[in-house]
Amino acid sequence: MPVMVQALVPVFALIVLGHLFRRWAFPSVEFWPQAERFTYYVLFPAMLVFKLGQARLPASAYGETALLIGSMLLAMTLVLAVTQFFWRWSGPVFSSVYQGAIRFNSYVGLAAGGMLLGDDGLSLTAIAVAVMVPLINLLCILMFSLVTTDGPARLGPVLRAIASNPLIIGSVLGVIWSYFEIGFHPLLAGTLEPLSNLALPMGLMTVGAGLQLKALRGGSVPFVVSSVLKLLLFPLMATGLAVLLGLNGTLVQVAVVLATLPTATSAYILARQLGGDAPLMAGIISGQTLLAMVSIPLMLSILW
Repeated sequence: MPVMVQALVPVFALIVLGHLFRRWAFPSVEFWPQAERFTYYVLFPAMLVFKLGQARLPASAYGETALLIGSMLLAMTLVLAVTQFFWRWSGPVFSSVYQGAIRFNSYVGLAAGGMLLGDDGLSLTAIAVAVMVPLINLLCILMFSLVTTDGPARLGPVLRAIASNPLIIGSVLGVIWSYFEIGFHPLLAGTLEPLSNLALPMGLMTVGAGLQLKALRGGSVPFVVSSVLKLLLFPLMATGLAVLLGLNGTLVQVAVVLATLPTATSAYILARQLGGDAPLMAGIISGQTLLAMVSIPLMLSILW
């Protein structure tokens, strides 16, 4: 437990620091949205290429990762369908509950995976992220099409967004680099390594800068249900599925870490664009991020 706390405290300290800096308008109000774009489009892809490109993972790791991640997402979707059967929320409310219970914050996940499990854990986490991002986006778009009243969501733009997602592109390039054992010329490594080192701290601070604490006022049943499913049930489910599939080792630890994560900030954008309950989504994102500071070490200490 002390080792786990030592690894996770810096993760959440950087999130809090980013939130405080944004509240203090330091270095400026305009800085943080641009910092998030720079992190998303430059720093994280550079880190994924550099870290994955150096990894030497067995070929079986890719198939096992896809199998476990896909099973986790489908199982949680079934649980959410049963939940909706009992609560019968409106379409916009359920779409936010769904996103809150199934999405994950990749910045926090990559940081936690690297700090807890080292470079091999970071490489497996990156592969899992590359699998989860397109599957989650497709599932969320399908759910919006089924439950919202603003007409069917268009799949084409979503597929284009997935294909151009910097995290997916960086992961795919890194896997190709690793598979063919291309290696990094000292000049290229000298450029990518400092960018890679900057990615996680900057990513975590932008997570904190994006928190909307005012959205937590008037907590609701959908917020509570979504948070319990995401932060408590999902890690238990990931562990159970890993046992059923006969998987073990670092992959299972990575899956549990990802399952414990708070939902992604990108869920708010999707809620606004596709007719979801955006204020509820903002509250779920901010509330889960704060709750995760307690739930992640708690769940990992139980399940690892």
